[in-house]
Amino acid sequence: MSTSRFALFVDLENCGAKAATLNNILEKVKIRGDILLGKVYGYTDRFSDLKEVLLSNTFTVVPSIRYGFSQKNNADIMLVIDALEVAYTNPLIDSFCIVSGDSDYTPLVGRLKSMGKFVLGISRSEVASSIFINACNEFQFLESVSSVTRDKRRSQKQSKDEPLDDAGLNKLLEGILSEQTDEDEMYASELKGVLLRLRPDFNEKSFGCASFGKLLFKLAGKFGTIKVKNDNYNVMVSLNAEAPEEKKKQLTQDSWRAAFTEQLQHYKDDGFQRINPSILKADIQAAYPDYSERSIGFKRFSDVLKQMEKEHLLSLEMDEQKNMLIKML
Repeated sequence: MSTSRFALFVDLENCGAKAATLNNILEKVKIRGDILLGKVYGYTDRFSDLKEVLLSNTFTVVPSIRYGFSQKNNADIMLVIDALEVAYTNPLIDSFCIVSGDSDYTPLVGRLKSMGKFVLGISRSEVASSIFINACNEFQFLESVSSVTRDKRRSQKQSKDEPLDDAGLNKLLEGILSEQTDEDEMYASELKGVLLRLRPDFNEKSFGCASFGKLLFKLAGKFGTIKVKNDNYNVMVSLNAEAPEEKKKQLTQDSWRAAFTEQLQHYKDDGFQRINPSILKADIQAAYPDYSERSIGFKRFSDVLKQMEKEHLLSLEMDEQKNMLIKML
C-alpha cells in the first residue's frame, strides 16, 4: 500500500485567518497522505491566531512585507519558485497541494504534472479560476472542505481539551472512509495510518482494546455505521451501506428561509464573505436530499436567491467574469 507524500503551499490571503479552516485543509490532505513539507505565504500579525496550528504542523512561514503594489505578486512568485525547487530536489515528494485559486499558478500545475506529480488545488469559490480548477488533478472548494457536520464540529472541539470518546472516534473514522474515492473499503492497517496522521496521540488501548481490529469490531457493533470483515487474514473496513440513516427534515415554504439563513451563517462563521451559489445549493441538497426549488414554491435556484435578496438575507454580486456571487450580510 503506497502513501502519497505531500508538499503543502498555502496562500494565507486565500485561506483566511481562521484556524479551523486551516485545520480542515490539513485534515483533507492528511487523509490523502503524509505532509512532508508545509509552507505559508503572506503571514502578518492579523494571522496570529494561526500560530499554534502552524507550529504544531512544522510549517515554514514566509512573512508579508508591505511595500508598494508588487507585494502580492512577490508572494506568488516565491510560491512558484519554492514549489519547483521542491519538485526538482526532493524525490520523496510525489504530490503537491496548492491552496489558491489564482490562474497565474496554472503553468506551475502544468510543470508539476509533467514531472509526474499529483496536484490537489483548494480555493475559495469567490476567487477560484476555472482555468486553475481544470488544470489540477483534483480540486476542492474551500467552503466544501470547511462544511463539516455539527457532530463533527463538536468532536473536533472536544479533541482539543480531552481524549476522543467512542462516538467521536467513530465520527472521525466515518469521515476518513467517506473521503475514499478509489475504493469502497480500506485495510484496517491503512485506516490506522490515516488516523495517526490526524491524531498522533491515538492509542487503541485507551479505548479498552488490545488491538485496532478489536476496536473496529467494537465500534461497528456499537454504532453500526462502519462495516468490518476478515478477508484472507486481512481486516477490511468500509462504511455500512445498510446502516439506518438519520431521518432528515423536509424543507417547506415555511421553513426554507431558516435553513438557508443558518447555512449562510456557517459560511460567515468560517470566515467567508462571498461564495459561489453552487456551494450553497450543494450543501442544502446534502442536508435535505429531497430538496427542490418547486417544493418551496420556486422554479429556479436563482429565483430563491433573488427572493432572499429582496428580504435582505443576502446580497448578490457579479465578479469580473460575470459570474454570480453570494455576499453574506
